[in-house]
Amino acid sequence: MKVKFVLFFMLLVSAVSFAQLPEFPDPNKGRFTGGFGMTWIDDEPHYTFRVTPDINLGKWGIGLDVNLDFDKDGKLRNETYKTFSQVLSIIRYVRYGQKNDKIFAKVGALDYYTLGQGNLISNYNNQISFDNRKTGLILDIDFDKFGFESIYSDFGEGGIFGLRGYARPLRFSQGGNNIPVLNNLEVGVSYVADFNDKAGIYKFDPNTPGALVKKDQIGAMSFDVALPFVNTSMFNAAIYANYTKFFDFGSGTAAGIKAGLNGLGIVSAAAQLERRFNNDKYIPAYFNSLYEVQRYTGPFSKAAALENATTSDNGWYGSLLVNVAGMFNILGSYQRLDKTPNSGILELRSQITPETAPVVVRAGYEKTGIQSESELFTADERSHAYIEAGYKPMQYILVSLVYHWTFEPMRDGDNKVIGYSPQKRIEPRVTFVYPFSVGN
Repeated sequence: MKVKFVLFFMLLVSAVSFAQLPEFPDPNKGRFTGGFGMTWIDDEPHYTFRVTPDINLGKWGIGLDVNLDFDKDGKLRNETYKTFSQVLSIIRYVRYGQKNDKIFAKVGALDYYTLGQGNLISNYNNQISFDNRKTGLILDIDFDKFGFESIYSDFGEGGIFGLRGYARPLRFSQGGNNIPVLNNLEVGVSYVADFNDKAGIYKFDPNTPGALVKKDQIGAMSFDVALPFVNTSMFNAAIYANYTKFFDFGSGTAAGIKAGLNGLGIVSAAAQLERRFNNDKYIPAYFNSLYEVQRYTGPFSKAAALENATTSDNGWYGSLLVNVAGMFNILGSYQRLDKTPNSGILELRSQITPETAPVVVRAGYEKTGIQSESELFTADERSHAYIEAGYKPMQYILVSLVYHWTFEPMRDGDNKVIGYSPQKRIEPRVTFVYPFSVGN
């Protein structure tokens, strides 16, 4: 599939098929959301009660997520709260600031986090399994001349640690700081590793049936440079390049351009186009949105895919984000290698939530290993999908239908996750949504 066709296709499909984007109330605003419904989990009916309030006070924010499912006999389904980390996930997030602020800190759900230019961690999500939600940490600080971005994905079972430090070297001298355009030059170095005990499994021992060969962890380092060459109130653009090396595996480079448009508060957009040059035993954006369920699933693992990438193969990546008057967001991205047939990765996310209209649509779709157009929207172990379509019969009441193709964790006798299997959830629900003000 050609890149031009894919980007055009994303624009058309995104108009009706979107996914959840991080959404917080305005400063000093809050939102109480609670509801009930029926949920069919793999065709078994359950009664569901859910409360998800959000409160913002200045730059601070907190969100809760209490979800209770009862089976037809009235017994609480406990798969959602088997571990301490899952119980802790009732606190969906505590945060200060937002992404791209001078200080951004968040504990809890990490929704689609990207480190730096996305060559290692791209749209990572630690909530991909509804029954195995995790608690992580993000801390980003920009001191103008230098700064860092950081992530730790899972305090419960061990997970991804990522750190990117960067500097704007010309800003360290008075003369360099006054040079137009070049004073924005940014150079960075990143270290990322997954410390989960399943992360390093990459093959079976040929001499011992059933035994696994594994690394202590999967890790990599990268070096990047970026130059924003336009930065106005309405338009910004930057070029960038990076080099990435996995420890004990291969390496790759990438170069691209990012651009953003702010249309006087009515239409805003951001786009990215990147060319990737991949050596063998290398996968760009290795820690992606589906990484948590692809890390290890029985005989298959993400590390094995890294080990088995035995030929060099270049590729393209493109993304587009559009926001129209705050009424709806559209986000789509697609990546594919030139020669590998099953290398396509598609992501679509957005929401339509206009304040003055009674219709609400939230949806999203992610799929890896795409070989042809015919399997773009097939639900299987390589895909994750969410859609909620609803109608407001009155101001604070939303009646909606939710479909969620997600993943159920498989556990051993010690309650440790040893893999995932697809799970289908269908939920008609009635939700009470009440916005309110906090503080002065």
